[in-house]
Amino acid sequence: MEILWLGDRAQMHTVSKSKDSILEPLSFPDQPADTSSAPGVQCPGSEPLVCLFCSESVPLPQKDVLLRHLLMEHKLVIADVKLIADFPKYLLYWKGRFLEQPVTDFCSVIKTNSTGPVEKQEDYFLLCDVLPEDRVLREKLQQKRLEEVLEQQQKERDDCSFHRLCMFCSEEFTGNRSSLLNHMAREHSFSIGLPDNIVYCSEFLDTLQDKLDSLQCLYCEKTFRDKTTLKDHMRKKAHRRINAKNHEYDRFYVINYLELGKTWEEVQSEDDRELADDEDDDWSDWQAHPVSAVCLFCDHQSETLEQIYAHMKEAHGFDLHHLKTELNLKFYQQVKLVNFIRRQIHQSRCYSCMRTFDCRADALRHITTEGHVMKLPEMSAWDQPQYYFPTYENDALLCTLSDSEEGDGDEEHRGEEIPVIAEDISNLRALKQSSVLKQLLKERGGSS
Repeated sequence: MEILWLGDRAQMHTVSKSKDSILEPLSFPDQPADTSSAPGVQCPGSEPLVCLFCSESVPLPQKDVLLRHLLMEHKLVIADVKLIADFPKYLLYWKGRFLEQPVTDFCSVIKTNSTGPVEKQEDYFLLCDVLPEDRVLREKLQQKRLEEVLEQQQKERDDCSFHRLCMFCSEEFTGNRSSLLNHMAREHSFSIGLPDNIVYCSEFLDTLQDKLDSLQCLYCEKTFRDKTTLKDHMRKKAHRRINAKNHEYDRFYVINYLELGKTWEEVQSEDDRELADDEDDDWSDWQAHPVSAVCLFCDHQSETLEQIYAHMKEAHGFDLHHLKTELNLKFYQQVKLVNFIRRQIHQSRCYSCMRTFDCRADALRHITTEGHVMKLPEMSAWDQPQYYFPTYENDALLCTLSDSEEGDGDEEHRGEEIPVIAEDISNLRALKQSSVLKQLLKERGGSS
């Protein structure tokens, strides 16, 4: 058994020596997300983190150093560290308790190499909220932190001395912070959330401003050579938003402090399940907003499967139904074909001959004039794992694909799996003479 260090939580398990083969996302942010300010964890301050057993101490930003020390030197693992609201106070409490009683009175004991020789066995200690005393401590720290956050938020609401320029224009704002946030959302399509869910707003805006001053995109976090290039990138790529996977921003949202042991994603999913389970609600007057599928070749959008397929066939001569039938495409092959065509056209390339053009319009003109609309390359060119990933993350056309046609198509596909046993036609002449069909035709002719 090996012990793996995984960020702020240590886990013990057997490690397979073989490497897993996985399909990775098309791209990753250039810079890893900062996990030092995960939900519920204090902003780095002056209060140090102390070891539970010795005089070792480190600053709060070096939390991983102390956790590694506890694991390697004292064989102690603290569960779910990222969900502890005030880690310095948590450590001080347990340091005092361990001076009063032995660690085995509080921690679960995990024995490694339990089936091996005794001299190679080691005991590790797990401190977690299964222990009632630990659970109560975490709840108290969480409640205190929530009270502090709500108090801070109320101060910001009452503060009339706020003064700041918009990050995207020269307009000046004073008084309530919500006026600036609403302005950026309305005028610049840049929203960081509802003002009532924001706390430490000035520090949040300072963080975003520092990134822009460093010529860094707020969403993909790539760095550019000048402000003009950065501005064009964020506009063209629709990157006027923050990266939700960057935990540096978590401490600025009140929802991250609401419930012990849960991130905001878990809280939100529970709310959704409660709504789904409430059978008393009347949804009869609710109307769904239609999802529009975009044509493969132009900007035309349709709200139904039949409309978008008919448009592509009539306007561009592209018949997806015909290709599906002719090539006997299964569902995931259709997905890969659509993503392949999307990507080639996005890159101004003919998906048939793979010729590249200066712009998308030239590529589409070539596809039409050369008759390449229905001419696909070899299946090996597009039936590739990379095309499982959509070119456009909100491509509603992918939602219209299906394995088979409705109704009769299902019966037809089910019938394909039934084996058909051929007649013995070794004596074809005798078979024709004794044919039931021939006898029926004779009787029909006689009766008429």
